[in-house]
Amino acid sequence: MEPVAAEWSDLFVAAAGASAALAGLVFVAVSINIGPIVETPGLPDRALLTLLLLLGVLIVSLFGLIPGQSAESLGLELLVQSAIWAVAVGAFAVRSLPSGRIPAGWYAARLVPPLFGTVPYLVGSILLVSGDASGLDWVFAGMIGALIAAVMNAWVLLVEILR
Repeated sequence: MEPVAAEWSDLFVAAAGASAALAGLVFVAVSINIGPIVETPGLPDRALLTLLLLLGVLIVSLFGLIPGQSAESLGLELLVQSAIWAVAVGAFAVRSLPSGRIPAGWYAARLVPPLFGTVPYLVGSILLVSGDASGLDWVFAGMIGALIAAVMNAWVLLVEILR
């Protein structure tokens, strides 16, 4: 089969650069507020979750930049990566929840955004494995979801923690 991601290479290059830069900024945000983050239950896990979401975009982008690969090859790579990432992100999202009684909205705020940065990768990778190039649309949706979820978490780690 003909290479599937060649038309997407500019997007993958841009996403790799943006996600790496954002991951660096999250490291800075965490280092600025390391005391309150470490002292607040769940926030170290939320910080790691944020970095994983951004690292996921970077890894997906790098897989997309491998020259000459078929949709099936890209799909298999992304399927393995996405499955591992979904489990890791899910585990850290659950661990970031505070213990005790919390408002229902906190569950949604902590658990739903990371889903948008993991589930679309899984759907996209399955479509690519089946030879359907539209899976790249789902991969793109996962990249956007991961970036949005990571920026939301970064805001909490940098600004909201000080309120």
